[in-house]
Amino acid sequence: MEAKKGYKAKSTHLMIAPTKLRRVANVVRNKPYTEAVAILESLPQKGAVYLRKTIQSAAANALFQNKNLDEEMLYIKILMIDEGPRMKRVWARGRGRRDILLKRMSHITVVVDEIVSVGE
Repeated sequence: MEAKKGYKAKSTHLMIAPTKLRRVANVVRNKPYTEAVAILESLPQKGAVYLRKTIQSAAANALFQNKNLDEEMLYIKILMIDEGPRMKRVWARGRGRRDILLKRMSHITVVVDEIVSVGE
């Protein structure tokens, strides 16, 4: 018996720190698709826009690959926020010194799947 994998979408090299994205991701993890999109549209954080677009892309992939699916029957199965590469920038300090400023990037991976009813 083979397990269903779901429908995937990825966004990579986003210029936002993973910790900031994870705060928003924890709000919508394991929620139905329509409810998650509604929540993300009302949140003011920058990360909510990135998450909403990635979740909508995964849902579009699901509807394209399986014409029998309905948006109402999708839920967020997996939502991962991973750390991407870091850009190093120089930050000038007093007395001619400098520090290294790390600008962190993020990768988002979303897998949506069909809600399976108990009777099946």
